[in-house]
Amino acid sequence: MDKRLFVAEENCKRLDLFLNEQLEEFTRSRIKKLIEDGCVQIKGNPTKKAGAEVKAGDEVTIEIPDAVEYAVQAENIPIDIVYEDQDFAVVNKPQGMTVHVGNGNESGTLVNALLYALDSLSGIGGVLRPGIVHRIDKDTTGLLVVAKNDKAHVSLASQIAQKTCKRTYYALLEGNLKEDSGRVVTDIGRHPTERLKMAVLPDGKGKLAVTDFAVIARFGTDYTLCKFDLQTGRTHQIRVHAKHLGHPVVGDPVYGFKKQKIKTDGQLLHAWQLQLTHPTSGEQMTFNAPLPPAFCDILKKLCKQYAVETGAFAEIL
Repeated sequence: MDKRLFVAEENCKRLDLFLNEQLEEFTRSRIKKLIEDGCVQIKGNPTKKAGAEVKAGDEVTIEIPDAVEYAVQAENIPIDIVYEDQDFAVVNKPQGMTVHVGNGNESGTLVNALLYALDSLSGIGGVLRPGIVHRIDKDTTGLLVVAKNDKAHVSLASQIAQKTCKRTYYALLEGNLKEDSGRVVTDIGRHPTERLKMAVLPDGKGKLAVTDFAVIARFGTDYTLCKFDLQTGRTHQIRVHAKHLGHPVVGDPVYGFKKQKIKTDGQLLHAWQLQLTHPTSGEQMTFNAPLPPAFCDILKKLCKQYAVETGAFAEIL
């Protein structure tokens, strides 16, 4: 039995739509069938209504009776574990590594590495996503938290849903962002014609996405180094909002400019800081991960080229 638990970040009018976002590897018809078969509970109460209302903070549990086609294998892949105790671990993910198995990725993922490196992982995410509380994109680097037991998983997921877990990113953007700081508030959902992409949609057509930004350094009119604080956690949120501002992330192969002056292996976007409350002790904890060497090298070259001092962002280098 594959049992998974999700915590709703906001009100959702329909249960099937909520689960469709959480279970990307499932078809809508399969999700509907699981609901009709009584495999779903909202706040511990079984429901067979696909249109049941889900409210912010609700715990939605789904039991998937079908056995998965393959088991995820532990692999001896070196990973940077920033912190670990009996409840959770914080990992600094490298560029190019997918977080979990799925969509043709059956090996080489962070989950494969975690199964080898850690003595336990929570089971709430299911067989394919053990321990995974939240994700970052394959080519985005930096911090994410991994739960080692179900109690910790529920606590950490609730913190993300209630926005008490703070996540700060740094990104190098194309062009000169005129505002020194601001907040982007839009709806984000699947692109209407390109289903592998996300897009800013008209109000009410997607999920609310809120991102705060602050300019850290400007490199002439060509590039801007920005800090981003996530207030919500939509798929590709920072990348989509950066494009929406007219200044996509440098190196972004999906949302960026077709012609890239700076050669990279992916978008220059890094999850730099993670602030959370310990699931057991209640201690407030803060974790940081310096920018990867390739990102640092690019910034240092730009500083030299544009005569910009590194003092404003020395802490991330």
